Amino acid sequence: MSTFVCPRCGHEEHIFAYGGARNEAEKLGVPFLGEIPIDLSIREGGDSGVPVVVAHPDSPAGLAFRKLARDAAAAVSVSNLTARKAERREPARTSKELPMVK
Repeated sequence: MSTFVCPRCGHEEHIFAYGGARNEAEKLGVPFLGEIPIDLSIREGGDSGVPVVVAHPDSPAGLAFRKLARDAAAAVSVSNLTARKAERREPARTSKELPMVK
């Protein structure tokens, strides 16, 4: 959770320290997935079984989850493509070439 967005006026308030998760991800060398605003509709959707991206797709939370999903899917796609290219550059080893485990 990153910020609180007032449901009445739309004002965004950073009620937690800002940037901690992003900095920690950089420090650990892992991708930063995104920021999800604190929104009552997330809890309501969890309780009712209707995700916020379905019930309120254009809300700040709905948009944030959709962006996170889109970015994660893109990262997985790039990772898979990179891995496939690396596999094509390195010929597959035959069973005769693999080290014997004793």
